[in-house]
Amino acid sequence: MKRFMELVKDCLTVVKEHMPWDLEERMQENPDILLVDVREPYEYDAMHIEGSLMVPRGILESACEWDYEETIPELVMARDREVVVVCRSGQRSVLAAHSLQILGYKNVASLATGLRGWKDYELPLVDKDGKEVDLDFADEYFTPHVREDQLRPEGWVDPV
Repeated sequence: MKRFMELVKDCLTVVKEHMPWDLEERMQENPDILLVDVREPYEYDAMHIEGSLMVPRGILESACEWDYEETIPELVMARDREVVVVCRSGQRSVLAAHSLQILGYKNVASLATGLRGWKDYELPLVDKDGKEVDLDFADEYFTPHVREDQLRPEGWVDPV
């Protein structure tokens, strides 16, 4: 059995990553770049990179194909475009980028460190209304908040 981070690490053998400063440069060099934000709608509404396309991870594969309720035409037609997948910390985006590669997307990368790293590099984020998000608010938002019931119980042994 693999754990989540082992799965991410395995995908990184075939998925390239861009650091935030590299993505900023890529966006200037290639205005046609497609940023695909795979976070949940409430996360996207709180803050995202301006111009990014929201495609929640849970519907990504069907959003990439015609004839589904989740179909997103811009994404379906982007198989030959440069695509960079983003999420909060750069882990979901690696898995999503791997799925896109399997589905025939030719030039896909993941944003290493995710939007947390983007914010740490002091690059702009906007909310659902297009208003710039205060970086102090973003800092608090991106701070992990793990509840007591989400912590590994003492003595827990992972099933094999």
